[in-house]
Parts: sequence; structure tokens; C-alpha cells
Amino acid sequence: MMGFTLYSRSYCHLCDDMLAQLQAHQHDHLFTIEIRDVDADDSLLAVYDELVPVLIGHKEGQDDQQICHYFLDEIKLKAFFHA
Repeated sequence: MMGFTLYSRSYCHLCDDMLAQLQAHQHDHLFTIEIRDVDADDSLLAVYDELVPVLIGHKEGQDDQQICHYFLDEIKLKAFFHA
């Protein structure tokens, strides 16, 4: 199974944009999306504060991969889908 974690925060238009763009790919690919609020966890805030939104991809049997931050990188996302 393939999935993504989107590190995000409330009132972040870039976060909302990335989520919407990622969801548009659910028509062609089966995956889950977990949204984690960095402001709700000090350890996440320490790592991702200035980078949100951050998209991490997960595939069974593979290491997690940071795909992009700030804006959805369509080229890296498509490479992740086909790897």
C-alpha cells in the first residue's frame, strides 16, 4: 500500500493547495493521506516549522521519502508513483 504524510498547519494556503493537488491524483492512484499538524507536536515543529507543507511518501518495503516542500513537485511525485 502506498501513502503520504503531509506535514501541515492551520491557516496555511500552501498546505491547502498541496493537499488539493495531491488529492487530484487519487483518481489515478490508490493511496492514503495522513495530515499531521506540526504546531500540535513540538518535535515535528522543531523539524518542519519553516518547511511546511512537507510531503513524505511511504511504500511498503521501502524507506520513507521526502518528496517536496512548499509546493507539490509533480515530477518527483510521478517518479515516486512509478518507482
